[in-house]
Amino acid sequence: MKPFIYLIFLVSLFTPNVYAKKPAIQHSVNYHNNLDIRQYWVSEKLDGVRGYWSGQQMYTRQGNPINLPKGYSDNWPSVPFDGELWHSRGGFQKTVSCVRKKIPEPSCWREIEFRVFDLPKSKANFTQRLNQIKQLLNNAPSKTIKMVEQFSINSEEELFSMLDQIVALGGEGLMLHSKNAYYKPGRNKALLKLKPYQDEEGVVLKHISGKGKYKNMLGALLVKNKDGLVFKIGSGFSDKERRTPPPIGSEITYKYIGKTDRGVPRFASFLRNKQ
Repeated sequence: MKPFIYLIFLVSLFTPNVYAKKPAIQHSVNYHNNLDIRQYWVSEKLDGVRGYWSGQQMYTRQGNPINLPKGYSDNWPSVPFDGELWHSRGGFQKTVSCVRKKIPEPSCWREIEFRVFDLPKSKANFTQRLNQIKQLLNNAPSKTIKMVEQFSINSEEELFSMLDQIVALGGEGLMLHSKNAYYKPGRNKALLKLKPYQDEEGVVLKHISGKGKYKNMLGALLVKNKDGLVFKIGSGFSDKERRTPPPIGSEITYKYIGKTDRGVPRFASFLRNKQ
């Protein structure tokens, strides 16, 4: 493949379709203390690809269609579901490689399930929505779609013990959802994520050339986060990602541990291209 054509191909993989209409889905905020944990349902945060099932078609969070293999969604309810296309703990890249294929490979998709965690169009509270999901899936059994398991716990001590167990098993973290909350597109303070580290999205402004062993490769990205802060991210990249870095203007997800007094993420490290 010629270099210019290859570059265009890479950009098409990582750049959202500007003509796609994003589904109206809700997003979490970071966990904070002083919660009445008993008022929340807790589930494992699955490290997969966010999927929106319209009732007929699967879409990414950016609104791009996901081509499912023939028969994969047979017998699924024809109502909108919010969930995660998931392979396994640590199987994020395997999920992405399947989802990105224009022509789906059935052998690849056999190991991927759609794990449902919400009903975007329901007007009920979250506890009621969980019962609705359970009933919908019980009435239309399928090996490819399952409900995300939810737990009710009694204390923050129990919460962090559960987090340690999930992380030890290779999981990413936990999600907490207020039992009485309604579905709200956009950032919803009733939906929280808890991980050993925090993560956010940023826009790539510039590629900074590497030195030493990274000569002629990416050394760091100059990014701008949602708060308008501009800073460098120089770690977390594989050699392959340093050779073909995220395009300027694309969105990435980075992880960090706390923030400085100025609000700049501390120990920021590249996590992945935003899906």
